Amino acid sequence: MAIRGILFDKDGTLIDYERTWVPINRHVAAYAAGGDAKVAEELLRRFGHDPVTDAIEPGSVLAAGSVDDIASAFAGYLGLRTPPGLAAGIDRIYSAGGALHAVLIHGVRESLGQLKRRGFLLGVGTTGSKGGLEASLRRSNILGDFHFTAGCDSGFGGKPGPGMARAFCEAVGIAPGQAAMVGDAVHDLAMGRAAGFALNIGVLSGTSGREDLEDFADLILDSINDLPALAGFQSS
Repeated sequence: MAIRGILFDKDGTLIDYERTWVPINRHVAAYAAGGDAKVAEELLRRFGHDPVTDAIEPGSVLAAGSVDDIASAFAGYLGLRTPPGLAAGIDRIYSAGGALHAVLIHGVRESLGQLKRRGFLLGVGTTGSKGGLEASLRRSNILGDFHFTAGCDSGFGGKPGPGMARAFCEAVGIAPGQAAMVGDAVHDLAMGRAAGFALNIGVLSGTSGREDLEDFADLILDSINDLPALAGFQSS
């Protein structure tokens, strides 16, 4: 069956992770630490963000976890120092940060436009909240390009479970065998595989390297900007 629909991850796939989320991670850690700089640095270090170099560990909680995952990990370290309503507070920071500071990976807007004009049905599934997703993509003026959007709070479960991927297919009226998953992390590709997607494509524009993705990806590209030139993505 030909590919008719493409489900994208958001951060590291559409949104430039380093330019958008590295400073916001620091804000989140400072909030969780109650302003204690040493504790904030330890939270970053323990959960995937090197506070000295700003390098992000592929697959870590801060690179790939949901708001609830991050809050739970932080709380496990903070214990009695955990602020009340930590998950909600983290979600507010990420949503507000995305609305103010989200930066697209260079060329993404044009690549999505090409795919949409060729008739592909496009979706986004993220481990962040749906509100945060929409805030980020609205700032970048690409929210309207998508026929489906889902976050960890949309009722379809989280990655790597198949719920978001199956919901995308149902929403746009295609079979999983007519869909492709595109993401920068193992859990994106694992979600596509669990849902029975025909093609699972890793991209190197986010937090993962080729060696992280090669056991899970059918194909690895530098970024989604390589999609329009591929055979099978010329038209739906």
